[in-house]
Amino acid sequence: MPKIDMTRGSTLRKLTIVGVASITALSLAACAQSQRDPGNQGGKTGGTLTFGAEGKPKLFDPFYATDGATFRISRQVFEGLVGFKPGSAEAGPELATKWESSTDGKSWTFTLKQGVKFHDGTDFNAEAACFNFNRWYNQKGAGQSSSVSEYWVDNFGGFADGAKPSLFKSCTVKDAQNIVVELTGASSKFPDVLGLPSFSMQSPTAMQKYNADNVVAQGESFIFPEYAMKQPTGTGPFKFVNYDTTNNLIELGRFDGYHGDKAKLDKLNFKVIADETARKQALQSGDIDGYDYPAPADWAKLKTDGFQVVPRDAFNVMYLGITQKNNAKLQDFRVRKAISMAINREQLVKSQLPETATVATQFMPKIVQGYNPNVKPIEYSPEKAKALLAEAGASNLEVNFWWPSEVTRPYMPNPQDIFGAIAADLRNVGIKLNVVTKPWNGGYLTEIDQAKADLFLLGWTGDQSAAANWIGTFFGNAENRFYTKSSPWGEDLAKRLDAADVTADKAQREKLYQELNRQIVEEYLPAVPLSHSPPAFVLKKDVKNLTPSPLTAEEFSPVTKG
Repeated sequence: MPKIDMTRGSTLRKLTIVGVASITALSLAACAQSQRDPGNQGGKTGGTLTFGAEGKPKLFDPFYATDGATFRISRQVFEGLVGFKPGSAEAGPELATKWESSTDGKSWTFTLKQGVKFHDGTDFNAEAACFNFNRWYNQKGAGQSSSVSEYWVDNFGGFADGAKPSLFKSCTVKDAQNIVVELTGASSKFPDVLGLPSFSMQSPTAMQKYNADNVVAQGESFIFPEYAMKQPTGTGPFKFVNYDTTNNLIELGRFDGYHGDKAKLDKLNFKVIADETARKQALQSGDIDGYDYPAPADWAKLKTDGFQVVPRDAFNVMYLGITQKNNAKLQDFRVRKAISMAINREQLVKSQLPETATVATQFMPKIVQGYNPNVKPIEYSPEKAKALLAEAGASNLEVNFWWPSEVTRPYMPNPQDIFGAIAADLRNVGIKLNVVTKPWNGGYLTEIDQAKADLFLLGWTGDQSAAANWIGTFFGNAENRFYTKSSPWGEDLAKRLDAADVTADKAQREKLYQELNRQIVEEYLPAVPLSHSPPAFVLKKDVKNLTPSPLTAEEFSPVTKG
């Protein structure tokens, strides 16, 4: 699934449906205290906080979003039936106070929180909830594109036209406070998937008024309606006010009609400053109150200067993607192996990432079920890399190497420097590089997903602690950004990932994923796992109560300043 760091980065993933013998009824008691409130209130209320963001949001309708910059705004403006507890990846109640399933896992009854209103005054109730489900399911035309409704395609599959199978079947209003969601099969991802920003509840009134579904394809890009660009309407503690594109400033205001603990700030602004050095300078000059993804080399000095440097737990992976579609030499395992052995990953982590970052042995962190502790680490050996290239007849290998500009990602704090380090290693073994750089939301993600690059830098911040959300996201469709369809094992890998996800027995499923992790790194290498990195944010000393999230899903409503 995207988190979609997604930047989350977008991918296609096959629909996976898990069959289970039985599912015990799940009923979560409503929390007396808002899930948004970590219980650490203090400092003054009111005022404006301006936070330095690393990238421009693509739009403001989270259903059509794939990028972390959009999701950051979404988490302040919108809420879902399910949420994630502050500071963790654990799902819990949000707009639904409890839920329970049938024994076959196909029918889910959600009890909704009462007294909730959208920012435009529309009541949130059972009809509004089903309106959202039906809106997702009934996308047409460009709205069905995996580049537009990616998180739906990744997690639910097809749409109401029946062209492709869908996990979703129907949403029925049981009464004003309860809905029944019917699935075509049980899924290990449901209902936690409803905590992702893409599946936030949005005002039916506003979506109809501003033609929310009117997405138009224009070549390989899309034009989004007024709702997505100017009128996002949720139930969250902050409401959307304005996007000043001239000054790259997204303005939010406190929603005084919020159903839970009101936001402490009067206003919350996100100032887009793509360059990390410029973000640091803006903090030092007092133009902003905090910013995301400080350069690891700056952490110590920032602390000395009196700022708070707050690290998150590393719940991500950075990798060097290898696309096999256009360059036939990259279809040879020996060439991909040579590329992996040419990279000094230990030095890369030591020189470019925070001191607690680690070299990745596979495409998921240790805490995800299915991680294989016995995967053999990739050896750094320029000599062996050169020998493999010669053996494969690729001593004069030439590749297009893409890296993203105008962005900083949790797993990739400085793309240009990371690119430079890897490029030097590849050139050292005789590989010729044709360098391509494009803005993150200005062509990079779209064209990477179209498998146009030979080599590219990307990564993932997990949405959930499930292997299907990691290697299932990356390789669960052979026509992915790596175009594993070009390898004889590509289709088989996708099928086996599906098979692992539908395995009901937890221990057996873990063994299947462990073996898949081993094979992906030791036998296939569709990409090179590089690192797991603990991203941080920086705050002025007087900013309090911003709880770090491993999902980079911080919520600003409890924050005080002064």
